[in-house]
Amino acid sequence: MSKYNASFYPSIARTATPTEVPYSDDNVTGIQVIINVTAATSTPSVVPAIDGYDPLSQTWYNILTGVAITGTGATVLRVHPSMASASNVTAGDFLPETYRIVMTHGNSNSITYTVGVNSTS
Repeated sequence: MSKYNASFYPSIARTATPTEVPYSDDNVTGIQVIINVTAATSTPSVVPAIDGYDPLSQTWYNILTGVAITGTGATVLRVHPSMASASNVTAGDFLPETYRIVMTHGNSNSITYTVGVNSTS
């Protein structure tokens, strides 16, 4: 059984979409993504998404997109084949070998957050 806990984005104030970093693990079936917002200035907006990578076509595709985050608190997204899909929260799908977490900022208002991932096989 492969398991890991990883920090995808450390806690810093951001005003723009950070560069995505691909992560690969061929033993992982599902993940839990925890976005923890600790500070927000004015009316920030950031939309989290989990994308998979298709090595044959060399393209990224969307697995799950969350709702816009506009204030402090924790948001959790989950991907696993044993889970029932729930719009903007859970994808009942397996995780491909290579994936990334995308945090798309809707404006330049400052928002401080971390993005951590727990995995399971």
